[in-house]
Amino acid sequence: MNTSATSLTVSEYPRTWQRYTMGQRLLRFALYLVVVAAIVQALRSVEVIPEFLYDAPEQMADLLGRMWPIDWAYYPEGVHGALMETLHIATLGTILSVILAVPVGLLAANNLTPNRLINQFARLILVSSRSVNSLVWALLFIAIFGPGALAGTLAIAFRSIGFVGKLVGEAIEEAQRGPVEALTATGASSGAVLWYGYWPQIRPAFWSIVLLRWDINVRESAVLGLVGAGGIGMALDTALNLFQWDRVALVLAAIFAVVIVAEVIITQARKRIL
Repeated sequence: MNTSATSLTVSEYPRTWQRYTMGQRLLRFALYLVVVAAIVQALRSVEVIPEFLYDAPEQMADLLGRMWPIDWAYYPEGVHGALMETLHIATLGTILSVILAVPVGLLAANNLTPNRLINQFARLILVSSRSVNSLVWALLFIAIFGPGALAGTLAIAFRSIGFVGKLVGEAIEEAQRGPVEALTATGASSGAVLWYGYWPQIRPAFWSIVLLRWDINVRESAVLGLVGAGGIGMALDTALNLFQWDRVALVLAAIFAVVIVAEVIITQARKRIL
């Protein structure tokens, strides 16, 4: 009798499947409305001028015509040295960032630093580093040390601390506890636990992080010269100010070639090291 009553109740009130509830639909609609309003407001603040858009293809064709043919003869005189300086800035900045970021990353890892105050302070340092753009760091160091490659190197280093430290800290937090607990049980020191317990596990991730950051820094250091922080960006800025479009094309081609070569080097290094 109870079974028939249950069957009768289910038949009288059949269930219908709905992908979203009414509350979820209203929330999605509100989200879409906010996105559309943000896009409209952004377009209004950008102040797009239709006449410039119509004229853009013609202006682009004229600019490309001024860039061709490329002044290849200017490379030994005005581009090669600046290009090498850019690579030096990226390399030294990456090395300095690793030296500074690894201790902060260790302090930011919860399983290595149980002190919440120290842990949060280390995370604040990492966030502060990432929140400031490389060009802003460059302007700050130019005000302190003057224009040149030193300001660019320090800008790359301080910008990279947050990136390297955050990923190193996350790699340590994801390490397996088994080897660490085994070393701790034998009475190993903190240094031994870190070197023999954590390092073998995070070594592939560490080198991957360093190589990736160097690749990014090569790209970022190419534009630091626009604010006077050394590198090929200074050659680009000079050519732009003098309207030497054939030399602008040469600098852009050199930057593109360096980026491609850096990508190939990173790919091959990852295959052989990792």
